[in-house]
Amino acid sequence: MVARRSSIANSAVATGKGDDGTTGLLYGGRIAKDDPRTDAYGTVDEAVAAMGVARIALDSARLTELRDLVLRCQRELFVVGAELATNPTAVDRLQDGVTKVSEEMLAGLESDLALWEGRMTMPREFVVPGESDASAALEVARTVVRRAERRIVALDRAVELESPWIVPYVNRLADLLWVLARAAEQAAHVAATPARIREN
Repeated sequence: MVARRSSIANSAVATGKGDDGTTGLLYGGRIAKDDPRTDAYGTVDEAVAAMGVARIALDSARLTELRDLVLRCQRELFVVGAELATNPTAVDRLQDGVTKVSEEMLAGLESDLALWEGRMTMPREFVVPGESDASAALEVARTVVRRAERRIVALDRAVELESPWIVPYVNRLADLLWVLARAAEQAAHVAATPARIREN
């Protein structure tokens, strides 16, 4: 790839270092922007953004408790992203819960999942998203998290990630977002639409 010359002297964001198709890792080193590692943490970044849209919808619906939980999960995804974006030679410098997914983070999600499942009447079949703005936004976020999970699993198979908690954490987060979508529907007093067409 031939880097194009441009003037970025006045930019507080652009450095031009990525014009050659590479990006920097935490604690040094550069990799290609289409490397499986970049793809994994880039998809986590997409998930954070999608959850931001869901958080706005929850705020508009005055579902404060759900909104705050989503915000916490967004912040925790930054931990996921930091771990994935770290130079593999520097994993010993990572800190649990700060730049490395911890067992406590996973346990927290599992506690939230149990709490919200216990508060709701769970559907007994697949459902079609779209009953409320908030639930639909949560479903979109869930699917992006699932895509991030697939990218992380592929990376783990390729390089064997150090952390045993990162894949379970993202898996559980997708489960939680599905449950929160149902909670948002029930808070709006609307029923989830079953995926199967029922005969009259």
